[in-house]
Amino acid sequence: MTAKREILRIEDLHVEVEGKPILKGVNLTINAGEVHALMGRNGSGKSTLSYTLMGHPRYTVTKGTVLYHGKDLLAMPVDQRARSGIYLAFQYPVAIPGVSVSNFLRASVKARRGTDVPVKEFRKELKEKMATLGVSNEFLSRYVNDGFSGGEKKRLEILHMALLNPEFALLDETDSGLDIDALRTVADGINAQANEDNAMLLITHYQRVLDYVTPHFVHVMHNGEIIKSGGSELAKELEAKGYDWVTQELVPTA
Repeated sequence: MTAKREILRIEDLHVEVEGKPILKGVNLTINAGEVHALMGRNGSGKSTLSYTLMGHPRYTVTKGTVLYHGKDLLAMPVDQRARSGIYLAFQYPVAIPGVSVSNFLRASVKARRGTDVPVKEFRKELKEKMATLGVSNEFLSRYVNDGFSGGEKKRLEILHMALLNPEFALLDETDSGLDIDALRTVADGINAQANEDNAMLLITHYQRVLDYVTPHFVHVMHNGEIIKSGGSELAKELEAKGYDWVTQELVPTA
């Protein structure tokens, strides 16, 4: 049996924001070919984990290690993390007035690959990805997320991810604010991107996106820790029983 190729290993990770402890000992290992879902209530620490892994300066690691392909991720500057194949899809993508989607995407691809991409080759690849996500040509001339609907913002992020072809994708509540048609389109894009050479961590409150993207593992975060893990069936149990079902297991019986 072939051993799994480890992409990310988090051990006893503690993180503070402005002196306030948020993560309190997170442990998680993600291998190539795996899709993990991280679920939990607001304020449980899910987004803090994603921003910490990406290197946001507001989040201070006070204890623990994070290895990416066996190397110390926490020692890498943000741009090195991105170039090495880590991608973060934001819960609330920001607008960049004055920068067209086309120019933004091409500059991102150049930075990720470390070399310029011929216009003809880039256009061909871009059109193929746009067709998969149902993105129209007029999308390219618009400014990044400027006046975009929630669904358009999320489509752009999945298009961006597809072009960058990351080895590890963090999807922070990508399903937030989407209607059912947009959710299916975005989920199709995520499924098309997942393969045996990469891995994904899908952060969400709700089970509904997991009707379209089936994770190999589901983890529940509470009060800065992962308190329960299981297969895709765990998400359905959470939907039926609520988060209290999990947190009550933590309360010692008399």
